[in-house]
Amino acid sequence: MAKVLAVLSSGHKDTENNYETGWWAEELFAPMEILEKAGHQLDLASPLGGKPTLDQVSISEDYDPEGKYKKMYESGLADNTKALSEVTPEDYDAVFIVGGHGAMYDLAEDETLHKIINAVYDNGNIVSAVCHGPAPLIWTKRPDGKSIISGLDVTGYPEAVEPEGLSAILPFSLEGEMNKLGNYSAEQKVVWGNDQLVTGRDPFSSEELAEELVKAFEKRNKQEN
Repeated sequence: MAKVLAVLSSGHKDTENNYETGWWAEELFAPMEILEKAGHQLDLASPLGGKPTLDQVSISEDYDPEGKYKKMYESGLADNTKALSEVTPEDYDAVFIVGGHGAMYDLAEDETLHKIINAVYDNGNIVSAVCHGPAPLIWTKRPDGKSIISGLDVTGYPEAVEPEGLSAILPFSLEGEMNKLGNYSAEQKVVWGNDQLVTGRDPFSSEELAEELVKAFEKRNKQEN
């Protein structure tokens, strides 16, 4: 059994622009189902701990037509997260950063999260992120001062499909910043930069990314035995 730390945005509220965001339902719950079905454990963490803010759009009929993720959310599956300051990185075989625009605000430059990411990576384990979840990877610096994604193949939510008008109030362009550092692709759903770092493009990549993690855990298990 592998242990995975899923990191969620605690949420962001912009009263001036009447905008509130947080983490994206499918990007947590779809991987949660796959990983737990495969026998792995998923623990949740966020900057503030407790119940993090969900981007309500992610459980709307447009994005969750069957109401599956709405039910999972309302059942309380994500109500109790551990604060990032309470996380012991050595306990985990992988860190998985859940997307949603909230990740661009409170996760991107969170130094505690950067330390967790580096510790997981230095232990030879897997760093993964989906959609806007790669935002903190941009600012996670390795001992040489370079980003953890520097020179690697990566993906994340494409600029061209950001909701109309939203780019003007976002703190930065995810695609733009990733493109400065790595070999960004808007075409591939899931991209392995190396055998320790994997990124997913959008909410619809969540299941595939989780399946890639399951395969990686199985491969490591065979090598160890």
